[in-house]
Amino acid sequence: MNYSDPTVALATIRNLNPVNVGESHTTLAAIVAALHATPPSPELHFEVLESARSSIAFVQEELAKRYADHPLPPDSLEEATLAKVVKLWQELAQSYAQIAQRDATREALGAQRPTLLQRRLHYSGNVLLEYFRAHRAVPKGLWLDFHAGYAVAEQQGVARTRVADPLNEVWKAQSSVEAYVAVLLVDLSNPFGRSQREFVWVCRWAQRFAPYCTLHLPQESDKPSTYAMDLSRDHGLRPIATLTSSPHLRRFDGSRLAGQIQAVLTQFKQGVTPTSLGLGDDCSTEAGGRLLLSLYRPWGLASAGRRYTRRATRGRLGLCSEWEAIGFYVLGKPFESPKISAFNPLQTDIAAITFGERAEEVPMQPEALKRLAIERGYIPQLWEILDQSVGGFRLQSQPSAKRFEHHQLVGIRPPDGQHYLLAHISWLMYRPDGVMELGVHVMPGLPEGVAARLIGLHANTKDPYKLGFLLPAVPALKAGPSLVLPAAWYQSQRIVELKMGGEVMQIRLTRLVTRGSNFDRVEFTTLGRS
Repeated sequence: MNYSDPTVALATIRNLNPVNVGESHTTLAAIVAALHATPPSPELHFEVLESARSSIAFVQEELAKRYADHPLPPDSLEEATLAKVVKLWQELAQSYAQIAQRDATREALGAQRPTLLQRRLHYSGNVLLEYFRAHRAVPKGLWLDFHAGYAVAEQQGVARTRVADPLNEVWKAQSSVEAYVAVLLVDLSNPFGRSQREFVWVCRWAQRFAPYCTLHLPQESDKPSTYAMDLSRDHGLRPIATLTSSPHLRRFDGSRLAGQIQAVLTQFKQGVTPTSLGLGDDCSTEAGGRLLLSLYRPWGLASAGRRYTRRATRGRLGLCSEWEAIGFYVLGKPFESPKISAFNPLQTDIAAITFGERAEEVPMQPEALKRLAIERGYIPQLWEILDQSVGGFRLQSQPSAKRFEHHQLVGIRPPDGQHYLLAHISWLMYRPDGVMELGVHVMPGLPEGVAARLIGLHANTKDPYKLGFLLPAVPALKAGPSLVLPAAWYQSQRIVELKMGGEVMQIRLTRLVTRGSNFDRVEFTTLGRS
């Protein structure tokens, strides 16, 4: 079929059945490619692309779902799917740029110039977002393509001109600078540390809040932590102190956005729902508030800098990701759920639990421990350390068959350590060479394995004990004692029974410190000890 004929292309788009995603995507990609290779008049080219936008958005989103739930290795089965999605976004961005260039002398689409440039930025930004979604390092040159689109809009004086855009969920309109800022906000949100659900929210909220951000030329009074970008450099926002003075520098100002986020969080406390605030009907107030709070500093206040300085470190770190394997190395033996016994409450304090006397146990001999680990499949994976700080490590490794989740609990043993520590995955991505990079945040304190079970009105008295981990207070890091429990165990004021050695204790959960994909880290008060 001759898709380079606008009449044929328009008829095909009208009769398209987007529900058949694979076939529809192939057809739409063929139409866009044919018109790009043999362009009709700018007016007809523009008409065809505009009529296809909603269908393209739908099939692209459906295809992206195939690889969005987990980081996508370069050699995976869905690698071709990512390539197809990215290619169509790129072809659309190039097509709108082509229309604007061909119409520059004729000016038949003079009134549509702001729309053409906004569409170009929207689609070149989607290319970057797709790599974020797949947890893949952005290939060279893509940030430069994105910056170039904004530079053209700025040079032509239409960067701040708003145009209708039905694909913008909140405003149904967007300017070039808003399309540009929305992608910059996603980049600031630690996209490689977000689950698919969180990433979708971040992208939507970036569009929602982009109008409250501005771009300016830098000033001498700018603080070193102020974010800025260099339109001639192949990366996103950076603290301005790390950039060389250049006419291509633009300063990012999110101060108005900080006030907006504060207002939304205040309304959350007053019972206003995320849906009524334009944040979507697929997120709860609790989860939405937690995510929005994490975005407050990077989006509204500028770069926070690192709390702890990173230093280059060499060596290999042992990492295990299964809950029972972590317990095996923390306990020095397999976890066995103890028998349930009657509890006799006795008032006590936190010291009695965390540092109470234990009956000394004879540890397993190293060779016996190693044989048992092999039998049960508790084999730590070795990761190369790229750098580290007090707060964690940046690691790299050839990916294994194991799947990692964002904010998943892992056990690690540093090369200079004798004991396993608890940590959680803060971000992960694949490099173009297929190597996975991983950031892990270490929980303070030397963990101790405990047996834990829920008790109270909604708990089954026959439920067995589950493996949990007790972390002592670390005053130097201003960290109090905490407990790491299986996912979704935390409810405020919930009672949990712990068993360590010969002691049985009851505690009340008071605050959620961290909610991971497979764990809750909580603070607590003690109620009694047998």
